[in-house]
Order: sequence, then C-alpha cells, then structure tokens
Amino acid sequence: MNAGELLERSLAYALGSVADVVPGRLERGTPCAGWDLRELLGHLHDSLDTLYEGLTGGRIELFPHEPEGADPACAFRTRACAVLGAWAAGPGERVVVGELPLDMRLMAAVGSVEIAVHGWDVAQSCGRPRPIPALLAGELLPVARCVVADEDRGVRFAAPVTVPPCASPGARLLAFLGRRG
Repeated sequence: MNAGELLERSLAYALGSVADVVPGRLERGTPCAGWDLRELLGHLHDSLDTLYEGLTGGRIELFPHEPEGADPACAFRTRACAVLGAWAAGPGERVVVGELPLDMRLMAAVGSVEIAVHGWDVAQSCGRPRPIPALLAGELLPVARCVVADEDRGVRFAAPVTVPPCASPGARLLAFLGRRG
C-alpha cells in the first residue's frame, strides 16, 4: 500500500462528496450521531489541518483547529489541496503526535480512513449516497481494523454492524466503523 496514493484517492472521493454541499443546508443531520453537516465539515477540516501540520512541521499538537470563513465546504477543498501539495513536497519519515513518534505513512493511512468515511457521511447528509470505491475501501479496511480498538467503541465509533459475508468492501468498512451502508 502506498500511503500517498491512498491519501490522494481518499481526498478525491471526499472532494466529490463535498461538491454536493449546499451552504443553506448545513444544519442537516449526518450519520455521525449528534453532528449536523456544518459540524461534520468542521471536523473534516480539523482532520485535514492536523494532517497538514504533521506533513509540514513534523509535529501535531493535540488542539482542534477551526475552519476559517463562512463556507466550510470551501475551507475543506482549500485545505485538501494544501494537504496534497504538502505530501507531494516530500514529508519526513516521522511525525510527533503530542509527544509520541509516529511513522508518516501510518499517519497518512489513518487520515485516509477518516477522510473517506466522513466523505461518505457528507454524501449521505446531502442526500446523494456515493459508495466508497471498492478498491479504496478494500485497502482502508485493514487500516481501520488495526487502529480502531474496543475502547474506541461508544466514544469515537459505534459498535460494528453485521453485514452479510458477500457485502462489498465499502459496506464492510462502514459496518466495521458502526455505519449502515
């Protein structure tokens, strides 16, 4: 798995979902319990800021970032382009998160899961369901299985949802993260 390629494909998928955001409908509900579309886009922006911070400075502080301006979809698009540019510029091999070192490729892979799955959430909220591409989902699922622990359930993720064995890779990824796809 090429982490940069995974990050690029996840961002492309999420950007396609964000293209359907209508500014006057930011109060719509999302698959993320308790979040409306504005809050979800703010969270996505914070995730991108965190990735950008790690890619450009080699250190991630553990404080949330607020999107600038009144259009959170535009802020997401702008930051997504900056993240891609930072990756293309050749990040270092390690990043420090708080005080703990982390391999840059792992940071990018985890960020890819976050971006793609929340891109799916955005599409659902906009009323335009878009499945996560099967190849992308198939590469993200093992990453998710490695980084989502039982302790995360009920805090950051809902309990896994049961899907049939023949379910698509996208449905399996979403189910593992507590979503009904």
